[in-house]
Amino acid sequence: MNTIDEIFAANRARGRISVAAKLAAGVTQRARLYEEGALRVRCPGPRRRELEAMLVNTAGGMAGGDRFEIDLTVESGARLLVTSAAAEKVYRTLGADSCISAKLDVGAGGELAWLPQETILFNGARLKRSIDVDLAADARLILAEAVIFGRAGMGEIMTEGYLLDRWRVRRGGRLIHAETMRLEGDVAGKLAQAAVACGGGAAASVLVAPADEAIATAGRNVSPQCRGEVGVSAWNGFAVIRLVASDGATLRHDLSRVLPTLRGGRLPRLWLD
Repeated sequence: MNTIDEIFAANRARGRISVAAKLAAGVTQRARLYEEGALRVRCPGPRRRELEAMLVNTAGGMAGGDRFEIDLTVESGARLLVTSAAAEKVYRTLGADSCISAKLDVGAGGELAWLPQETILFNGARLKRSIDVDLAADARLILAEAVIFGRAGMGEIMTEGYLLDRWRVRRGGRLIHAETMRLEGDVAGKLAQAAVACGGGAAASVLVAPADEAIATAGRNVSPQCRGEVGVSAWNGFAVIRLVASDGATLRHDLSRVLPTLRGGRLPRLWLD
């Protein structure tokens, strides 16, 4: 007879996608596409220099024990913008973590803009996420992730839960940036601390590589248009922007000002709906 844990494990969502984008006749197009389980990729826009890819979670969210794997390759000279069909919801769990693993490779002269919509952590949610990026020496990257703690529209705050968010970025095989954020236990109490979020309910990080002080200055110049707090730093050839806001709507407003400035281009169309 199966145990309760075995029954739940057998019903957990699994998803895996593998996508490669290549440049052909001045247009970026899919060179490889593999989909498995609850993850899908759609590219609904017109043919152009930059391909816009939309990630779709057909499970409608993530529950404890769900596991997603994402493998993206941008071939030489190609330009890929990746977003998601909707904000990713991570539900409360009584045990197992929800897990997301993303491996992003960008070839010579390639460009990747990783701009998914927000991740919403329900009270009691547990999420482990890892993002590993390998850049060629002259590749370009904008990597943005936003997290909302609780459902403000439902009057919910995230009083407890777990988040482990790990980023590793390499250029030419050399590690240029590593960060790990961990929140556990009394999440609301920790977010209330001035050194963490000063009471904010939503936060985002944006990494731009390559970047110099001019890009950092451009980020600082747009910060007066933002409603939350924005901090910008540049060092060792890349820049990192941190945003903290009272709620998800405020964070979306601020990201919609910051990202086009850093990117020198438009937001994903789904961000504008």
